[in-house]
Amino acid sequence: MIWKVPLFDLHFEEEEKQAVMEVLDSGWISSGVKTLEFEKGFAEMTGARHAIAVSSGTAALHLAVLALGIGPGDEVIVPSLTFAATVNAVHYTGAKPVFADIVSRDDLTISSRDIERKVTERTKAIIAMHYGGFACRMDEIIAVAKAHQLEIIEDAAHAPGARYQGRHLGTLGTVGAFSFYSNKNITTAEGGMIVTASDRIAKEARLLRSHGMTASSYDRALGHASAYDIRQVGYNYRLDDIRASIGIVQLGRLAGDIEKRKQLAGLYQKRLAGLAGITVPFHGEAYESSNYIFPIVLNESCGIGRDEFREKLEKDFGIQTSVHYQAVHRFTHYIDPAVVLPETEYVEAHELTLPLYYRMTAEEVGYVCDSVKKILADSEERK
Repeated sequence: MIWKVPLFDLHFEEEEKQAVMEVLDSGWISSGVKTLEFEKGFAEMTGARHAIAVSSGTAALHLAVLALGIGPGDEVIVPSLTFAATVNAVHYTGAKPVFADIVSRDDLTISSRDIERKVTERTKAIIAMHYGGFACRMDEIIAVAKAHQLEIIEDAAHAPGARYQGRHLGTLGTVGAFSFYSNKNITTAEGGMIVTASDRIAKEARLLRSHGMTASSYDRALGHASAYDIRQVGYNYRLDDIRASIGIVQLGRLAGDIEKRKQLAGLYQKRLAGLAGITVPFHGEAYESSNYIFPIVLNESCGIGRDEFREKLEKDFGIQTSVHYQAVHRFTHYIDPAVVLPETEYVEAHELTLPLYYRMTAEEVGYVCDSVKKILADSEERK
């Protein structure tokens, strides 16, 4: 289908093509000098002591959990309103994910109060997922973590360039994990990054991302090592120089991308403010978001179901939407009748994500908002 307004669009220019061609012409395409350059640039951007490039955001989360020594018998408190990778990364290690509710339909991030309720003697860490590039209430979460001596993993997949009280998201906890999947603010098609202030965690993550090898292929090619040892079993989670070269270019235009998204989100908020049928989460949020997505939540007074709403936007107006997210605790593998998360479950059934991307115009935002208002007005007339 050709959309009048798509959900998102890639922000690629000629520079990405040139960067890839330079790597191809160099004769070295696996992890090497460009990966190191990307890591350095990302560390400088976030203010992190260490940045470790990996093959995906999922890999970043998995290594973050492993590097904290979490495994069988341990528990990690996680949000359910997230992509499954947040939770799967805990499951991979043999630890148990424990689901916590979100704050409210106005704030779709994990609730510190519910985290506090879910802490047990087996709890080792909290994963705080910065939904849509908006910060979790980190002061509250940090206070809970300190009170119970817990580690904090920040799932910052949505949040490169976003800040909380002047600090980059991903750097407030023990370790942060970013994603560079194709629809993210920075994309390398597939890819991820770990950031941390801990020398030990950084060393562990670098070892585990490449089979546990003490010397990389690049080190050996440069003559820095002629042999290697494997001190523990690791994974093939490396990022290659082709994708790293794209990431370097994308990193350079991130600030401009975020500024444009901020302007578009502001237009959305202004045009949709005060509508009785919907809630606009994070409206008036003071922290610097990356505005990765623009979610709205249908209220009880809306008079139309979420799926029908999306279908009307698609068929009547040519507007593509999405859902962020299906609650993980309701998937077959994780389902547990004892787990009840009322705020998460309401949002799961009533959230839809409107288009937001760098090349989107003010006129397109206006068209989407007018379409939303038209559907709400029609549903009100039918009552």
